[in-house]
Amino acid sequence: MTNDQEPADWERRVAALWERLDDHEPADFRARVAALAAERPADDAAALFEQGAAHDSTGEPEEAVRFYRRALDQRLTGLRRRRAVIQLASSLRNLGRPDRSVELLTAERDIPADRLDADEAALSGAVDAFLALALADTGRDREAASLALGALAPLLPRYNRSLAHYAQALLTAPDGS
Repeated sequence: MTNDQEPADWERRVAALWERLDDHEPADFRARVAALAAERPADDAAALFEQGAAHDSTGEPEEAVRFYRRALDQRLTGLRRRRAVIQLASSLRNLGRPDRSVELLTAERDIPADRLDADEAALSGAVDAFLALALADTGRDREAASLALGALAPLLPRYNRSLAHYAQALLTAPDGS
């Protein structure tokens, strides 16, 4: 196998394992992801991310946070970077740190669209959804509702304009009118 084929093969095997997540006990799944990660250098950002995601998906958010941070410190890029920020923020919120979650997701939301590829941009709704959850956990319910409804408005078959207007009004008018 050439060096060009090795990363593609590793990615295929990682994707195949994720497709079978529910076929494995949590510890077994984490072990399988760890074995795949061990094929890469110890500081490989993608491998660190996959281990974080495995811990996250199997109920170990503390470990997930550690791996996500290491992956981001190793300059994780592209779609995995965006996913790592979303998943890190979600785990932090679940661990009682919604303020940090709001910080991370607000910064992620502020990235100009022209700096995101199509796959990264496709996760903008996820950024908004998890930010709305974190805002609600910090007592910023009107902002959370505004963000969630604003994200929903373009998806509706009717009432898009009205809903977008009312979502924005939640931020300025006390009664939402």
